[in-house]
Amino acid sequence: MNAGPTPRDVSVVIPALDEEGTVAGVVKSVLADGPGEVLVIDSGSGDRTAARARAAGARVLTREEVLPGIPVLPGKGEVLWRGVAAARGSVVVFVDADLTDPAPGMVHALVAPFSDPGVQLVKGDHRRPLGDDSDGGGRVTRLTALPLLRALNPELSHIRQPLTGEYGIRRATALDLPFVTGWGVESALLLDVAARFGAGAVTSVDLGVRRHRNKPTRELEPVADAVAATILSRNGVRIPGGCTIPERPPLSALYPAATDG
Repeated sequence: MNAGPTPRDVSVVIPALDEEGTVAGVVKSVLADGPGEVLVIDSGSGDRTAARARAAGARVLTREEVLPGIPVLPGKGEVLWRGVAAARGSVVVFVDADLTDPAPGMVHALVAPFSDPGVQLVKGDHRRPLGDDSDGGGRVTRLTALPLLRALNPELSHIRQPLTGEYGIRRATALDLPFVTGWGVESALLLDVAARFGAGAVTSVDLGVRRHRNKPTRELEPVADAVAATILSRNGVRIPGGCTIPERPPLSALYPAATDG
């Protein structure tokens, strides 16, 4: 092992859409860990998300400002893909903007395993309260992602939170991978990294308790659909009806200028 990346080698990318109530707290918590940069990529917010993120100390870019020659597609994965293009650190840490009680230390924890040169992706592990259940959140994870991964990709059984929005990836690796544009982006990156480097290249760290705005179950149905379709597709299962998974090609192939720095 070596010393691994220092905090100044890290770019934190926060995708945000109408999160004015929480984004400033998220920015302040990650800034406390001293990363090289904190980028908030605004996905078309209609509220004060951008202003509050900027006031908290983040560099704020809209989707359109990143790779301006490429028309924007909808979806979270599109925003992450553009965030990788804008980032300059050797490690990119993604953090969701809707965390309600983020604490300093998250970035340090997610970056530490990269001292092992074989590690390419670090997923945050956490407990998610839902009502009176101290670990009842993450319904799409529990009821869709984990059952499919146990059946199709048991080598990844050590990853308990495959869909978490808090994770780190080597930027060189991210540049060479396609990005699913929608909700399947986290499961696709997990499977793509494991396919290329082996399951041992993916690890996790305990981030304690994660609290965010829990959505009604009906709003989670399209998320579950996208996650299921992505996992099945990545495992070679043909989706009925000719369903395709929209994705962006690797930045290193499509837009070489994005790989500079």
